Amino acid sequence: MSQPVDASSRLARRLGTLDAVVIGLAAMIGAGIFAAIGPAAQAAGGGMLIGLAVAGAVAYCNASSSAQLAALYPRSGGAYVYGRERLGHLWGFAAGWGFVVGKIASCAAMALTFGAYAFPEHARPFAIGAVVALTAVNLGGIRATASIARVIVALVLGSLAAAVASMATGDPSWERVGSMTEAGPLGILQSAGLLFFAFAGYARIATLGEEVKDPTRTIPRAIAIALGITLIVYATVTTLALLAVGPDALAESSAPLATAVRAGGLEWALPLTRIGATIASLGVLLSLLAGVGRTAFSMADEGDLPRWFSAVHPRARVPHRAEIAIAAVVVTIVLVADLRGAIGFSSFAVLTYYAITNTAALTLSSAERRTPMAVAVVGVIGCGVLAFTLPWTSVVAGAAMLLVGVGAWWILVHRKHTAG
Repeated sequence: MSQPVDASSRLARRLGTLDAVVIGLAAMIGAGIFAAIGPAAQAAGGGMLIGLAVAGAVAYCNASSSAQLAALYPRSGGAYVYGRERLGHLWGFAAGWGFVVGKIASCAAMALTFGAYAFPEHARPFAIGAVVALTAVNLGGIRATASIARVIVALVLGSLAAAVASMATGDPSWERVGSMTEAGPLGILQSAGLLFFAFAGYARIATLGEEVKDPTRTIPRAIAIALGITLIVYATVTTLALLAVGPDALAESSAPLATAVRAGGLEWALPLTRIGATIASLGVLLSLLAGVGRTAFSMADEGDLPRWFSAVHPRARVPHRAEIAIAAVVVTIVLVADLRGAIGFSSFAVLTYYAITNTAALTLSSAERRTPMAVAVVGVIGCGVLAFTLPWTSVVAGAAMLLVGVGAWWILVHRKHTAG
């Protein structure tokens, strides 16, 4: 088994625990609260609360495995590094490829969400503008990214506080929630798969492994804090939204949280909620672009993507070529993408990524392990179940893209060995 790498880094270690927590929060708090609760309510009705618990449990397992591995391998790349080091080159490439293609789809989804909330009549041009602007922020250095993320998180949490106050001062009632089991196991699992999309932000902390101070302590702590805060926020807002208007109203709305806030007792909270949705989508997009760029950088550094992408800017100390290339692909997708399809495709690819992370965690020795092995086992099973309860179109498209990438990689490796 490969030994853990040391804490040396080609990138600059400038992030403390608070910075890492904020980047994780910026990635998580947004997509699910402002968008996914509608489809989740449609899938499971009041059972979406059970779905939220399932998604949170799977996210906890994934976070535990990610934290243990990130402490051992504090390098950019996340599960790409873990799979490569613990399971072999093929599994590492599969994890890295799944993360890159899945999160590129997430970037496009978040850009389109921003455009739809902020400028619905010109959504695509403004979505492209957001990608370009936030890429420029990331190119300024990781401290710039963390500073912007702090502002975004503060504004989003403020808007959610206004939403909670409005829903709580309206006429909340458990009678509106209805049956929590009527949709059956499949509906509840589908809602969990949709809500999981919003929990995946803690991976951004792990993929920034080469830019975190004291990564063996900072990364596990930051992941735990960010996930814990997100779970509390999601549970509070989702429960109050159901109590305020019920699952049917949430399912029928294109802006479900705004619908729940409108039914509350504070009129001024509605515009703040819409502003929060717009800012939240920018926060997720900012951290996604940073995380995907770092994974592409790590894969290029190992020769699994063109080495041209492994260049580091001499002043900003960021993988500038990888980030610019990722932004160009995201802009292309934004021009033609369907938002719901992008979310489903992303969820399948990212669940595959986390399944490999949990599998890698199963290989840890008792001295390396910080949580029971059963946590990683539940994580593997949970990721597989949630992935294959997604819409069949998402499953087919995601599996096809993964197979194409792995097949191309295998052919190239085989040719190298043959030539050698």
